[in-house]
Amino acid sequence: MFKSIEREILQRPVTAALHREFLQHDYERLHSFCLLTYAASIGIWFLFDLIVSFEGNQGFSIASVLFLVLLYALLGALQFIAEARHFYLLNLLFVACYCIGLRLVIAGIPQALQPAWLTLAGSTMLYGATVMPLNRPAMFAVTALVCSLLFPIPSTADGALHTTLILGYWLFIVGLTLYAYLHHSRAKLHNFAMAHLLLGQAYMDALTEIPNRRAFISRVEQLMRTAGEPPCFLAMIDIDDFKKVNDRFGHDIGDEVLKHVATQIRQVMADQQYARLGGEEFGIYLQGLSRQEAEGRVEALCRQVREAPSDHPVTISIGLAQIAPGDGLSQALIKADKALYVSKRNGKNRYTYAA
Repeated sequence: MFKSIEREILQRPVTAALHREFLQHDYERLHSFCLLTYAASIGIWFLFDLIVSFEGNQGFSIASVLFLVLLYALLGALQFIAEARHFYLLNLLFVACYCIGLRLVIAGIPQALQPAWLTLAGSTMLYGATVMPLNRPAMFAVTALVCSLLFPIPSTADGALHTTLILGYWLFIVGLTLYAYLHHSRAKLHNFAMAHLLLGQAYMDALTEIPNRRAFISRVEQLMRTAGEPPCFLAMIDIDDFKKVNDRFGHDIGDEVLKHVATQIRQVMADQQYARLGGEEFGIYLQGLSRQEAEGRVEALCRQVREAPSDHPVTISIGLAQIAPGDGLSQALIKADKALYVSKRNGKNRYTYAA
């Protein structure tokens, strides 16, 4: 079964919206790793600069201090970057500064050793880029920047063989880096798409496309644990005479009625938590409202379902209960369900508040 789902997802085109969501998710997940990588890179650059400067009797120059300040400033800015697209620009600036700094430091070692050190630094930078949360344009930009700033410019004294070896290695490492990045990023994207699909199936009602009972209970229990002073309410909703609709028109029409009611709930309760609990029952968790406002919202929902254009108009009954301090979700559901029963008994197409 897993392979069947995986095959299905791999065959699906990834939408632009899902791709953007993946890139943002990948950046948020790896934000701490990016901070650590930047900090470690600055530490390595500082140590390398110290060794080269003092071994070469140059001392720690003003340029070194300025580069160090600039790199730490970029590290500090990274802590406040919340969007992936902003990180791509910041990362490009960091790589540019870092590569220029490396080039200046390597210029302080003997000429014969510079191509090897530039190649080592460039390959390390490229490898580091493959594990960063970058999109393709950002990765290609980093690759082009590293190659342009760190590629050792051959001289006539190096000889054709030496130049060919350096050029061949750079072509190999760049090709390997881009292949690894593309392969790895594609695998991460498909894993994200698979998780997105499976979570959607687990927590969304397939028919009405609103959250299901599992999602509702999980989210509401979390909100109840963190609820502050304002009162919270729970509403239970039932479609009036839904069984008659199914018996008379068939289950296909019954499905359309369920989708119609879910649409009205989504419109009226867009800022609240709602779900299809099962069958023709729906639940709503209302937070941040007074009792008068909560009653006004459920009354508006009754009216909206009753008056909204539909090929098969229906009405709903609602039970509304305030969640008392110390009440659990199950207790609130029982209170709201009792109020719903009163609405049904008193003629349907109305709401009842549980005193």
